Amino acid sequence: MSRHATRSRALPRTYLRRRRQRGNAAIEFALVFPVFFLILYAIVTYSMVFLVQQSLTAAAGEGARAALAYRSNTDPLAALNDRASQACLRALAVVSWLPGAGSATGGPTSCTPAVNMAPAGCTNNASMDCIQITLSYAYANKPLVPTLPLLDIAIPPSLTGQATVQIDPENLL
Repeated sequence: MSRHATRSRALPRTYLRRRRQRGNAAIEFALVFPVFFLILYAIVTYSMVFLVQQSLTAAAGEGARAALAYRSNTDPLAALNDRASQACLRALAVVSWLPGAGSATGGPTSCTPAVNMAPAGCTNNASMDCIQITLSYAYANKPLVPTLPLLDIAIPPSLTGQATVQIDPENLL
């Protein structure tokens, strides 16, 4: 057999192999794409959860710092309650970018102040007055990224940020 005849027979086999492989890339893409999409979607979703959690904690800290501002009042309990309400207003202003933010209680974002006066005072120093700011966000009600049926199991229904400030009772009024 001549060299030319061998070459002409090999060409149809190669052509047939290539023809059988046609569409393989589309099938492989169809099988691999959902897995890659789920991984990317999980990364984005959990990044948003961590963003909200960090924002709530930072806002609670900002609210606690706002409670240190002087409020003139003659009654120590009223002064602490005024500071606590101002702290909640400041904390809610910091997280106003969240959907449904701005309600003192009952909305997706809520702020709960807790006031402890001396002598009960703070847990680590009973002689100090404490204001504790707790911010909560109902992530299940208002998610930043729509959830997929399988991924919503691992997402917490609500996120909470908390901060406490100690105030010396002698400097309260």
